[in-house]
Amino acid sequence: QIQLVESGGGLVQAGDSLRLSCAASEGTFAGYDMAWFRQSPGKEREFVARIKHSGDTRYTDSTKGRFTISRDNAENTMWLQLNSLKPDDTAVYYCARRYTLTIPEILPSSWHPWGHGTQVAVSS
Repeated sequence: QIQLVESGGGLVQAGDSLRLSCAASEGTFAGYDMAWFRQSPGKEREFVARIKHSGDTRYTDSTKGRFTISRDNAENTMWLQLNSLKPDDTAVYYCARRYTLTIPEILPSSWHPWGHGTQVAVSS
């Protein structure tokens, strides 16, 4: 059973950058689509970005142009580069592996397993 571990979160000021990492401690995500979601207090978990095993990427409108998702299958690692951070980006960020293709990829139920998350806090 693959286990995913996120890291790289922190407290930054608006306009700053962070680089989040997602590493597979066991198993592999080569051949699978991978994604980042985020969740703020009182809100549902929302889709942030996805990278297919082919390298094709997709972003939510609010992060397009500011965030960049990438992966290294040989290293079983995925990253999310966060630039020009805004207070609205404050959330716990989670990585996940695609579980089923029968549910739209923007829905959390399409992804399993999940990591435990890494907190990103952006002050104004």
